[in-house]
Amino acid sequence: MRIKEWLIAASLVGIAAPTLAQAQLPHGSTEQDARQEQQESLKARQQATERRTWRDPQWRPEPVVSLNILSINDFHGQLSPRTVAGRPAGGAAVLASYLKAASNDNTLIVHDGDQVGASPPNSALLRDEPSISFFNLLANPHCRPFGRQLEMPRNAQPFAQQRCNVLGTLGNHEFDNGKAELLRQLSGGNHAKGPFLEDPWQGARFPMVSSNVIDASVGQPLLPPYSIHYRDGVRVGVVGAVLKETPSIVSPTGVAGLRFTDEAEAINRSVAELRRHGVRAIVVALHQGGQQTSYNGPTNPAADTLTGPVVDIIERLDDEVDVVISGHSHGFTNALVPNANGKPILVTQAFSAGTAYADIQLEISRRSRDIVEKSAAVHTTWADQGAGLTPDPDVAALVAQADSRVEPLVARVVGLAQGDISRTETPAGESALGNLIADAQRIATEAQISFMNPGGIRADLESGEVTWGELFAIQPFANDLVSMDLTGAQIKTLLEQQWVGQSYARILKPSGIQYSWSASRPDGNRVIEMRDATGALINPTALYRVTVNSFLAGGGDNFTVLTEGQNRVVGPVDLDALVTYIEGLPQPFTGRIEGRIQRVD
Repeated sequence: MRIKEWLIAASLVGIAAPTLAQAQLPHGSTEQDARQEQQESLKARQQATERRTWRDPQWRPEPVVSLNILSINDFHGQLSPRTVAGRPAGGAAVLASYLKAASNDNTLIVHDGDQVGASPPNSALLRDEPSISFFNLLANPHCRPFGRQLEMPRNAQPFAQQRCNVLGTLGNHEFDNGKAELLRQLSGGNHAKGPFLEDPWQGARFPMVSSNVIDASVGQPLLPPYSIHYRDGVRVGVVGAVLKETPSIVSPTGVAGLRFTDEAEAINRSVAELRRHGVRAIVVALHQGGQQTSYNGPTNPAADTLTGPVVDIIERLDDEVDVVISGHSHGFTNALVPNANGKPILVTQAFSAGTAYADIQLEISRRSRDIVEKSAAVHTTWADQGAGLTPDPDVAALVAQADSRVEPLVARVVGLAQGDISRTETPAGESALGNLIADAQRIATEAQISFMNPGGIRADLESGEVTWGELFAIQPFANDLVSMDLTGAQIKTLLEQQWVGQSYARILKPSGIQYSWSASRPDGNRVIEMRDATGALINPTALYRVTVNSFLAGGGDNFTVLTEGQNRVVGPVDLDALVTYIEGLPQPFTGRIEGRIQRVD
């Protein structure tokens, strides 16, 4: 179903459909989901359950307060279960059952950003309101609407919900649709083409914090930087932060009017304020992450090898920080990582999409008010055992309502896949699904060459009947396609930018071009040879018609050369192009690796 067709169908089933411009759901993303498949092996899941523990060597038995933090990250509106290592896991109702089973009167549930965005249709088509409603169902009676917190004086906001048991922070995807839509989602008010499941939409009923996102119009943080939680006579501070590179991985319209400052500097400023309030037990909810080295056997300090951008942030954190809940990289972390002064900071991350949660146990001295013992384990939310056998009925009813609302829109069959078509990359960086999508975009715009960003491919395509909803789950961003003129030299620069200035290689998925590259050559000179569809060498001075999505066309994922393209023409929405292309293929259709990208070493 095309986006325009959806607008008509939506009115027939009672969904107030957005205009074509308003139907622009989340834009491009950079999480390299192929990594997730590697990290979600059963071995990694088993390793994650090993509890990591630290105790202050100077601590002596004295009265303490126990605090339990249950954290998830990168939920991405995953209301429905998914498969992990061949078993069902997650889904909002199963996740809720696990979280409630692990909770007590001294439990705080934290989501570490990307709660919304890049979501399946049953959340995304309803503006991700069901995913926020899910967290509202976890909130205790002490939690208040987030909008009321923003109305309070700024110096009172951190104290507004001290006994609330749910808290969240911002990820990059919270900005997919811009500041105004973010604040509407959190504070309430029906979307212009709503209402959806709740009328009127009440917004989040729990606090949200972020210390390093600045509203440029007032020079102040967009949200409260931190929140103070009162538990059994002690206070715990939770500081939020999102990766400072957010503007490079979100559409420019999504971050208009906002500044993203250095994470560690913003966190440390909040830590200083918390100390002035007498708070010594401090947890950071940081939407940035890394990768932890796999190992066999029980967790041990020698195996706490964490790499990635989160490490630099941790090294610069104040000694008062005790725990960092991380995210964004969609893997698992459970390690003690020292800051620059050698202070061991407990760092966690619980895979993604609600398929796991981190169980963090804190012991806080009543005398010093500081954390004297901390430990964590990461548990998978298996749906075929334990708490997963009894999904939470209230959450299950919410999901069923969302499913029912969108089902007429997503169930239409558009094709028949002969076999599974995967986004998994070859060592060179090519993928069968990437080839299929790139072909669709090139054909839709009558271009010579097209490129698709890997982070914009959010799911694999299974064999059998292919529905509009499945294709939406693969490409949920509704980016426009943009055609432009690039010289052969600019195309070479584009391909080199797959490595230059990237935290990891972002290999674009090509159509109409074949090229080879070498990992042993230096950044900026890795591409060896480029040929067009006829087999002719790409001419550095010749002009070629190239199509990319609007996220890339704006320089997203640091592909800045694309902003130089001339004679730009905006074409159809990327999802429409894919649907039309698949409908026009001989059925059953397939997608395959064709050697479009060659790695020579």
